[in-house]
Amino acid sequence: MEGQAPIGIITDQDRAMQNAIQIVFPNTRHRWCLWHILKKLLEKFGGHPYKGSILSAVHEVVYESQSLEEFERGWHSLIDMYALHNNDWLSGLFRERGRWVPYFLRTSFWAGMSTTQLSESMNAFFDGYVNSKTSLKLFVEQYERVLRSKVEKEFQADFKSFSQMVPCATKYCIEKQFQEVYTISKFKEFQEELTGKVYCDIISTELTCLGTRYEVQEDIIFNATTKRKTFTVMFEGEIGRIVCSCHLFEFRGILCRHVISILIRNNVKMIPESYILRRWRKDVCRAYTRVKINYSGWVSTPEQVKYDKLQSLFAKVANLVMDDEERTREVGPNYQPWNAAYGVNWVPAYTMGQPFMPSYLPPR
Repeated sequence: MEGQAPIGIITDQDRAMQNAIQIVFPNTRHRWCLWHILKKLLEKFGGHPYKGSILSAVHEVVYESQSLEEFERGWHSLIDMYALHNNDWLSGLFRERGRWVPYFLRTSFWAGMSTTQLSESMNAFFDGYVNSKTSLKLFVEQYERVLRSKVEKEFQADFKSFSQMVPCATKYCIEKQFQEVYTISKFKEFQEELTGKVYCDIISTELTCLGTRYEVQEDIIFNATTKRKTFTVMFEGEIGRIVCSCHLFEFRGILCRHVISILIRNNVKMIPESYILRRWRKDVCRAYTRVKINYSGWVSTPEQVKYDKLQSLFAKVANLVMDDEERTREVGPNYQPWNAAYGVNWVPAYTMGQPFMPSYLPPR
């Protein structure tokens, strides 16, 4: 992490972890896993005569609240209706509402995560490679294999993003802009918001000293039931800034359908670069795919230690210049241009199904 604390951490409600995070990462946003809380909700009220109604009411106030007042009003109404004033667990959840209720967390970037992502945890990462009887020696060997597998899958996904293209659903220029730069999966997410624009209607417009304020009404259809919700979008056209009250971009890094409706309404042809996240681009080579994963020679001689230290420093330089052709030439005068995506040296190794080799590196 190069000494940088993470922006956010998601854990369960463990008090020891909470205390440790506050000490070690005082500026990191710490949230509780929503899945764990809702699972406990089922356990806590499993024997309650109105458990179905309580669960439904909690879900509604947690997921549907669009303001602080709306959440607190709905929560207090729930407590009064089912006489839950003496429930210490619910009281604790309300005191710590800033750690788990989506409304209080959506202005921070979480890449769309609300849970500890069990399917993407270390347990899932090592599935098929490690079990409870694995020795330490075998674990090291298996770790190298699983990391190789992950890097190969990353290359496969990136190669697919360059060699294939999801067709545009509309003729809007902004869709073409995202189609050209985003990975397939992220472009599909943007496309889903773009096509979701058909459920939105701009119901009011107001000029303010900060810009233009729009109210966008969306029809949310679920199980043949339609619910209408209103969102507020502030658009400052002169500086290219636009913010929606749903805060999907701040939370997930994808422009929402309400913002897209306003951009199209204002005939915006190109999205500002600040709304195209680098992490979703298909032309970004992730640094972890260049991590050395050969553990066959652990030699702690002074020369080896010095070499590893220099290698770490040079890797930082490489990460800084590798995306710029001209700067790469300046650092490495013997550098030769290679395939714009990943290089002709790598593609055959992948397409022929050969074992993973670091042949994607530029020739010496």
